[in-house]
Formats: sequence, structure tokens, C-alpha cells
Amino acid sequence: MFNYIEIERVEKISKEDFYNNFYKKQKPVVIEKITQNWPAFTKWDFEYIKQVAGDKIVPLYNNDPVSADKKVNEPDARMKMEDYIDLLHKGPTDLRIFLFNLLKQVPEMQKDFEFPDLGLNLFKSMPMLFFGGAGSNVFMHFDIDLANILHFHFSGKKQCILVSPEDTKFMYKVPYSTICREDINFDQPDFEKFPALKRIKPFRADLSHGEMLYMPEGWWHYMKYITPGFSMSLRSLAKRPSNFTQAILNIFVKRHYDNYMRKKKGQEWIDYKNELAIKNTHRELSMFE
Repeated sequence: MFNYIEIERVEKISKEDFYNNFYKKQKPVVIEKITQNWPAFTKWDFEYIKQVAGDKIVPLYNNDPVSADKKVNEPDARMKMEDYIDLLHKGPTDLRIFLFNLLKQVPEMQKDFEFPDLGLNLFKSMPMLFFGGAGSNVFMHFDIDLANILHFHFSGKKQCILVSPEDTKFMYKVPYSTICREDINFDQPDFEKFPALKRIKPFRADLSHGEMLYMPEGWWHYMKYITPGFSMSLRSLAKRPSNFTQAILNIFVKRHYDNYMRKKKGQEWIDYKNELAIKNTHRELSMFE
């Protein structure tokens, strides 16, 4: 197993302290009581979601490996929100709601929270929600826009594993994408098959209802739902020039080239990238041995 570094926790924090001690230093932190004055703190649970959004059709995703037969970000299933919540309470399922703007469809939920004043220019139109059942996980990745992310958790418990961009060279990153090899199990890493993982220094935090995790620009993250729960993310553009430039390349160049090659080469392209992830990472590893 990894030797995790526990992410620093504070109950509350001022705008100045957050900006100087965490944002400027690009250091993750958990703020425990940032939502306690929000209506969402007392209202947001599964029954409330069923009440205000039970009839909404939501896209669901599983953890099947990337396939050339499947479009990027194509859902694996769709169902009513109330049926999905009932499914979560029946037992473990790997079906998740991922990066879904439910608040756009249910405007009344926008009155339940505030955009925290922490010195970040947050996108007002992009509060994204994530849902998952006990044991389900979101594969290790970093966001394509390398944004600063404020991640608020509601209902139940969620484990968050973060890895600094400084360790990307050891992460078996798949070229032209923002994921690592999908056959890596970050709960039980195979250090014989993936020896470079011994070099990374992962951070960990367990989030409870109402807590917020700050994830700095371009940090890798792996999320696991300990119990059924849901989260909301607010985001701010990358401010470091190198990260902003990389975000532009990811969105407007690399993503489109990758989509083109998937259409042209199919599974051959995906297999090629996975092999290259091994070669590139082990070449980097050889420089440290």
C-alpha cells in the first residue's frame, strides 16, 4: 500500500489565509465548516434530491476501460434521478453521475449555496454534481482544464486521493489524455507491474457531509465513495502561465487529435497509447535508479 500524506485540515479560514497559504503555494486543504451557514448543509440529502429532481433524466457512467467503440464521455446508461437514488440504497453499484450540471435543470437548488470568497474567480455557471454508491470510484485523472477545484461533499463519506503534478512522470499517464493506465488499482497497487508508483507521494483525505477539499491546478485525483453520497465542484481557471497554456493545448489540440486517431485507428490507437504509457514512465524511472 501507499504511505499516504494526510491533507491538512482547518475548521474555517479567512480569504487571506487561504490565498496565501494554500492557493499561492498550490497546496491542498480540507475546510471542515465552510458550508455550515448554507441552506444546503441541512437540506442536501438524497430525499431532498428526489423531491426537487426526482423526475430528471441523468447520465450514468461505469468503470469499463476506454473503448474505441464508445464515444468520449458517452453515458453507459440513463434513468430518472429517483430511480438512480433507489438503486444506490439497494447496495453497491459502479454506476455514477459524473460532471453533471443538475442545478441548471433545477434552478431552486442554486439558492442553497454560496460561492465562497476565497480569492478565486469561480465560474458561476458551472457548479457540477457527482453521485456514487458505496464502493464506487472515479478513476485516477486530472481535469483537462487544469482548474483550481473546490470540492464540497454531502451525505455520507468519501475518500479522496490526490497526487501532485510533480509526480506525473511516475503515474503511467496515457498520452493525449488526462488519465493513467486504467488497469492500475490505486486501492491495491501492483508495484511489480508498475514499479514507478513507488516513487509517488499520494495525499489523502476522508470527506464528511459539508466538508470542502481544495484541489490545486492539475493535481491528479481518485475518488472513492465509502457510503452512497454526492458532491459539488466549483472551479476557477488555472492562473499559472504554464498550466493555462497546457489547458488550452489539452482542450483545443490534444483532445481533437486523440478523437481523430480513435476514429481512424480504433482499438489499435488505444492499445498503442497504453503501451507508450509504460515505455515513457519506465524511461523516466530509469533516470532515478
